[in-house]
Amino acid sequence: MAGNWRKNVREIAPYVPGEQSKDADLIKLNANENPYPPSPKVQEVFRSFDAAALRRYPDANSTELRHTLAEHFGVGDNQVFLGNGSDDVLALCFQTFFCSDDPILFPDVTYSFYPVWCSLFRIPFRKVPLTADYRIDPQDYAVKNGGVILPNPNAPTGIGEGLEFVEVLLQNNPDSIVIIDEAYIDFGGTSCLPLLEKYENLVIVQTMSKSRSLAGMRVGYAIASPELIAALEAVKNSYNSYTMDMLTLDAATASVKDNAYFRETCARVIQTRERSAQTFREMGFTVLPSQTNFLLVTHPEKSAKELFEKLRAQKIFVRYFNQPRVDNHLRVTIGTDDEMDKLFEALRNIM
Repeated sequence: MAGNWRKNVREIAPYVPGEQSKDADLIKLNANENPYPPSPKVQEVFRSFDAAALRRYPDANSTELRHTLAEHFGVGDNQVFLGNGSDDVLALCFQTFFCSDDPILFPDVTYSFYPVWCSLFRIPFRKVPLTADYRIDPQDYAVKNGGVILPNPNAPTGIGEGLEFVEVLLQNNPDSIVIIDEAYIDFGGTSCLPLLEKYENLVIVQTMSKSRSLAGMRVGYAIASPELIAALEAVKNSYNSYTMDMLTLDAATASVKDNAYFRETCARVIQTRERSAQTFREMGFTVLPSQTNFLLVTHPEKSAKELFEKLRAQKIFVRYFNQPRVDNHLRVTIGTDDEMDKLFEALRNIM
């Protein structure tokens, strides 16, 4: 009888994040982090924060940050939901909205956390193949009651689609929740926010980890109809009412209020991305069109795995995915101009 308890322990293949390192000399282009620091207003929050306040619980409703985001996006406070990073928000969305016996749909090449959550929460799912040119065909997504989730722009391809694309998804799925994961929307994508008033089954999820340089604080949010936000709140408050700490709430609020700095850093990343894409092409790489802070590249003669390993040996981290269809591609986060120049120098020496 010894060890029978093991049959009651859940076994699951977890999500694998980008490799982290404490090496100060590392050029880290593998986790889609922003190369620039957060807004100076965020740093002011750190300097003025009263640590004595930590003896109290934070505001479970995130009132000030919720209101600040609502004003920023032109929606009601009751249309904003906040969580501990967009992963937390998405996980709660899976638990709240995907409760049917019918499968949910998402692309075969996409954010690799989606199938993990399906396994964890025992949600049936079906992967829909991307087209030959790595795009999502909205006509492939029509479910009875299950649901649809996909990133726009997609990851790791970086390809974004417009409002018409999302509207076709919504028209094809009137009886299902459609979640659009807009983690990279601020780097040139088209947000489907204008469709919220027309479609009550639409949920938009965004993050402050990328464009607002707050990956280390974990701030994510959803925007949807008041009815869907209320359902999310009910699930959150049945699990953990206090998902965000005081310092994070204050820092995130300060970041949203500094729109000028936000626009400036996004523009810098976009400018470097376009320059880097051109350099990759000049070196013989094929580069997918990107509306994100990363590029997905492949070389017709050089193995992506070999390039990944040789770059890593030189303390340059990029992301390699050992999975079908993208196993000869590298996903390269956009760093500073200096970091990208060092990457290209290393690649030239390797090649």
